[in-house]
Amino acid sequence: MGHLKIFSGRNSKHIAKKIADILDTKLGDCEIKNFSDGEIWMKYNENVRGCDLFIIQSTNSPSDNLIELLIMIDSAKRASANRINAVIPYFGYARQDRKDQPRVAITAKLVANLLEKAGADRVITMDLHAAQIQGFFDIPVDHLYASAVFLKYFMNLNLKKLAVASPDVGGIKMARAYAKRLHADLILIDKRRPKQNVAEVMNVIGDVKGKNVIIVDDLIDTGGTFFNAIKALKESGAKEIYGACTHPIFSGDAIEKISKSELKKLIVSDTVTLKRKSKIIETVSVARIFAEAVIRTNKDKSISSLFHVML
Repeated sequence: MGHLKIFSGRNSKHIAKKIADILDTKLGDCEIKNFSDGEIWMKYNENVRGCDLFIIQSTNSPSDNLIELLIMIDSAKRASANRINAVIPYFGYARQDRKDQPRVAITAKLVANLLEKAGADRVITMDLHAAQIQGFFDIPVDHLYASAVFLKYFMNLNLKKLAVASPDVGGIKMARAYAKRLHADLILIDKRRPKQNVAEVMNVIGDVKGKNVIIVDDLIDTGGTFFNAIKALKESGAKEIYGACTHPIFSGDAIEKISKSELKKLIVSDTVTLKRKSKIIETVSVARIFAEAVIRTNKDKSISSLFHVML
């Protein structure tokens, strides 16, 4: 494959720099700016013709981050890059992956179409909100998992009488995988959502009395689901409660909710930049997983060992 070059959008400089350092290379030189009306302009300041290009950009809010990624892909395609790999640590708009109500959009599919149309040849991402989103693409998708770093963290804590909880039915597969590797019990929290961004916990399924519990989830947005899960587990007799979240979106007063809860520690990854810090939130980096995926992709080697952790 062509010479490897890594570029970053403005939203993911923090993790892109770590990936480049691990691979003992430098981020490519590109210029991105906004016109006075907010329109995005970008230019590669070095030759990318024939290169195996990796563009790193998470597509969390605002939507400019997604548009910026699309513009970078289009620019690379028109500059004759050999292969364009969109490295998307956090794949935004993934929560709208089906028509669960009349007259709503399936935006996960729309974003997949946009990435392909812009010229992406491959997508590398982590902990999709729904694994079936991989099927929305007609190009290769490498779905990585943050579980490797999270499991190592919790194994080092050597917690006794351990249980792993999923805050909703959708996350049960992830929770089951964690429970299996930590030799822990599995807990399910039955949740009903009366409206968007409002979660109501109904029942805790499983025995948590006197146990240390780890709540695992792919993302935390407003924190409502997570906060209610903590409350329900405590009311059911849980001892210490920990959390693991790949994508710390933390909109609104999410950090305040979690900081005031009875959570012992929340472990998050660096797929997105934390807006504010908290004493109970600790960040672990997944840059090494992405770096390994990048180098193996460039050399056309299998990366299955990187995403089979959760199977």
